[in-house]
Amino acid sequence: MMLADAVRLACAVILLCIPLPGLALSSDRDQPIHIEADSAIIKEKEGLSTYKGNVTIRQGTLKMHGDNMTLYSTDDNVDRVILTGSPATIVQRPENSDQDLHAEADQMEYHAAEEHIILTGNARIWQADGKEFRSGKIIYNIRTNTVNAGDSVSGDRVHITLQPKHKQAENGEPVSE
Repeated sequence: MMLADAVRLACAVILLCIPLPGLALSSDRDQPIHIEADSAIIKEKEGLSTYKGNVTIRQGTLKMHGDNMTLYSTDDNVDRVILTGSPATIVQRPENSDQDLHAEADQMEYHAAEEHIILTGNARIWQADGKEFRSGKIIYNIRTNTVNAGDSVSGDRVHITLQPKHKQAENGEPVSE
């Protein structure tokens, strides 16, 4: 595999690391991918790519940032991607929304075969409208659109904030109760 192929493979997989990926703008996947890091080591034979230092990935409305990113692959197929940071962050505009979706955690790990993303260490997903989901660990299953959070062994608690829906008058303006 050529260096350019390895970078394209890494970029394609990174895009799968987004929480709620089905909600992303459809036009994002047609945009160029930009990756920046202080250093990159691609070991094709071992199926390992490592990006270190101020790692930034951009594609359309998608913006990811972390201190380090490691990509594991077998036979040109991505197995796992790990993005770490203080915190590692993802921001993307969902389809049919005027607000960005934000996620952050000390570590974000994507598992291709299981089609899930694990956010660990101060994991948080939120939108500007005040909806928020926090836990020490959040697992998002892409295939089933299921969120599993918390850890009964460690006593980690899940925190969810939902804002009340505002009633609207016939003209569409909010009505106070």
